[in-house]
Amino acid sequence: MKVLVAVKRVIDYNVKVRVKADGSAVETANVKFSMNPFDEIAIEEAVRLKEAGIATEVIAVSLGITAAQETLRTALAMGADRAIHVVTDLELQPLAVAKALKVIAAREQPGLIILGKQAIDDDANQTGQMLAALLNWAQGTFASKVVIADGTATVTREVDGGSETLALTLPAVITTDLRLNEPRYASLPNIMKAKKKPITAMTPEDLGVDLAPRLRTIKVTEPDKRQAGVKVPDVAALVDLLTNQARVI
Repeated sequence: MKVLVAVKRVIDYNVKVRVKADGSAVETANVKFSMNPFDEIAIEEAVRLKEAGIATEVIAVSLGITAAQETLRTALAMGADRAIHVVTDLELQPLAVAKALKVIAAREQPGLIILGKQAIDDDANQTGQMLAALLNWAQGTFASKVVIADGTATVTREVDGGSETLALTLPAVITTDLRLNEPRYASLPNIMKAKKKPITAMTPEDLGVDLAPRLRTIKVTEPDKRQAGVKVPDVAALVDLLTNQARVI
């Protein structure tokens, strides 16, 4: 069984994001980028399935500028067998990515597609669900445990009230949550080996998919600065502030 894993290049989670002076977007010049943390979990889960003898091949896929190859090399160093890079300078939005992944899935015929539940840059949490709908496949989102056996994926997923367990008939789409696993560090030997693993580059035209953005960003602003706390003399004053000023009760 092939496992297809989508990975995204994002601003590193340790970097303090700054807004451009004109408010058009966030500042990306001279900023460290890395693989989206949820996608690292997705790669780790796919590699573990291969190590367990369940998966035969792990294919990493990324869309974006040429620099996205660095993210794919990280995926290869973690254990992916090969990679596909859809090269584009366009702003990528969830529906466009899902459409591209649908075409790639039709060509590669994977038994399972794993994605991070969301990217930490746009926090959209949409691509996996859209992809499952386009493919008409079963989906298990926010997975904290995955067991594959007898053509079925048993997915334990986190919900507001705790957790629920789903049985999905393969092929299926799974999106990963934080508690699914702990991603491994790529060792130096594996980083060197990754340089020899193939990355297939293609364009949106090769896929026959229009990746043009359908949404337009009007303005980007930083969150309001946190206000200093205040001391209240008694419970009655606290309730009054929560009711009339904060308006939370």
